[in-house]
Amino acid sequence: MRRHLYLIAGFLSIGLGTIGAFLPLLPTVPFMILAAFCFARSSPRLEAKLLDHKHFGPHIRRWREHGAISRRGKKAALGAFAFSVLLALIFSPWPWFLVPVAAALIGGSWIWTRPEG
Repeated sequence: MRRHLYLIAGFLSIGLGTIGAFLPLLPTVPFMILAAFCFARSSPRLEAKLLDHKHFGPHIRRWREHGAISRRGKKAALGAFAFSVLLALIFSPWPWFLVPVAAALIGGSWIWTRPEG
């Protein structure tokens, strides 16, 4: 039963990552990392397929080995945070625009302190 739940979660992560490839504010690589985690517990064949993927494989391996995020990935994430904060400042009333500002500060700080790979 647990194996099937991990398999379903892996496919859902792949789906969200695929959507994220086309939507600018939804990340792709973190969902692929999550999918690899789920497939490692449910389908070694699908995990190997993700690890061998020419685009996502290196990101997944760097994260697994060193907890590393590429500088380009960091800049993209921080750019998305900045865009979200800008939208919140424009469209959200006081004090609600502070929620994305706080999330961006916390999340952005964590991302920027990860090792680069």
